[in-house]
Amino acid sequence: MLSLVHAFDVLGDPVRRRILELLAEGELTSGAICAVVRDEFGISQPAVSQHLKVLRENGFATVRRDGARRLYAVDAGPLRDVDQWLDGFRRFWAPRLAALETELARGKRERRLQQEEDRNRGDS
Repeated sequence: MLSLVHAFDVLGDPVRRRILELLAEGELTSGAICAVVRDEFGISQPAVSQHLKVLRENGFATVRRDGARRLYAVDAGPLRDVDQWLDGFRRFWAPRLAALETELARGKRERRLQQEEDRNRGDS
């Protein structure tokens, strides 16, 4: 198992986090990953390959060959470990997120009621 401190070192890099975001959408070729990361971060293909290697060697990504292509995917194991560790801290933000959700729902409800009222006035 990857130590949590080391996991956060791996995830601390914005390029690696972006790669994982891309892979969260589904399996991608190394070429597709390189194209996006190169455009967004302005780094070379070898640099992107190094980030993919770090993710692979630390268990965050898997790779499989499909002919001449290399297909990368997320390996959720280390992310589950990080998520489990974060459980101890969710109490700090969970109530605020719940309150925000309530306020957003209240605002949507008020807008919907106002729209219905406006429509009813237009029908009169």
